[in-house]
Parts: sequence; structure tokens; C-alpha cells
Amino acid sequence: MDTTENDTDRQQASTEEYGTIQELGDCYTSVGNYGEAHKCYEKAAGLEPDEPGPYVGLGVVALQKNLLEDAEIAFRVACRLDANCSKAWSGLAMVAQQRGDYKKAFEMYLKCLELDVDNLIALLGLFQTSCQMGSFARVIHYLQLYLKMHPGDTSVMFPLAALYMKDNKLEQSQKILSEILTLDPDNKDAANLLEEVEHGLAKAQQKGIKIG
Repeated sequence: MDTTENDTDRQQASTEEYGTIQELGDCYTSVGNYGEAHKCYEKAAGLEPDEPGPYVGLGVVALQKNLLEDAEIAFRVACRLDANCSKAWSGLAMVAQQRGDYKKAFEMYLKCLELDVDNLIALLGLFQTSCQMGSFARVIHYLQLYLKMHPGDTSVMFPLAALYMKDNKLEQSQKILSEILTLDPDNKDAANLLEEVEHGLAKAQQKGIKIG
């Protein structure tokens, strides 16, 4: 076997080991064992230093421990390695949100969703920051896009209904809340918001105001 074949085999073995260790790190993170997750991500980064995944993992672990500086550094490294890494942008957005920098968080979440409209964490983060900033139009757009791909996802339908209400689009809000209660009749949050929306519609009707 020549040197080239040896190198190829070694590279393949390293790539397979990287994938296994990275996956193990994700498993540890999902069950809250951040110490073991950190070890796995560091080992994975040593095996494949140009991959953003381990740095995203290290950022998530740091974020869970409220080490915002460490989290930001890790997510920025991931972004440098891959400017289109949506999870890294979402991580940076979460760091900014934790610091109360809602404008920066909003922009980062938008960047993430431009790369991956299916990122539910970024979508709900965008909703939270928009409520802080009073900026709804772009969030509504991304929530609508997500629901086209995942119709009936009440975890996204409810924020959309809430934004419609905040944007004074009470009829659209009423329609979605009614759909949620058809899918999930015991949803108290939806029932309470629907009551509020219908009260607003009734008041507007009394005053002869046209509500969108």
C-alpha cells in the first residue's frame, strides 16, 4: 500500500472518529452533562480543527453555564470557520439576548434564519427580541414561512397569534388561536389570548373601527 492510500485511510478513520465524538458530545449536552460534553468537543476540535461543529458545541456548553464571554468566543470561531453556520449565528444571538442587547440579537437571529428558515430556536428567539423592540413585520414573515413547512405547529402558531394581536391584526390573531384550540382544546394560553382578542374586536366594532 503506498503512502497516498495510507494517508487516505488515516484521514477517513480520523473523520469517522470525529463524527462519533462530536455526536457523543451532543448526547452529553442533551442530558445536561456539560463536563463530559466539553471534553468531547475539545477532542473533536483537535481531530477536525476546520469544522465549526465542536466550537458551536463548546459555545452551547458555555452558554448553559452562563459563561457569556467564553460562549461568544466559541461561536465567533465557528463563524470564522464557516460564515454560513446558522447554529453559530443563533448562538451569538442568544449571547446578545442574554446581555440585553436586543437589537444585536434581533439582527443575528435574522442572519441565522436567512441561512436556515427551519431553525426553531432562532425563530422563537426572534419573537422574544421583537417583543422587547416592538418590531413585528419581519418576525411575522419568518413565522409564516416556518408554518408553511410545519403546519399545525402550535409552538409557533401561538407566537404568531400574539404578534398579530400586538400589530393590531386582531382577526388574523383570532383565526390562528381558534385553529390552535381545535388542535389542542386544553391550551389555556391560547384560550386566554383568544378571550383578550375577541374583547378587542368587540370594542373596535362598537366604535366602528375596522380591524385587519
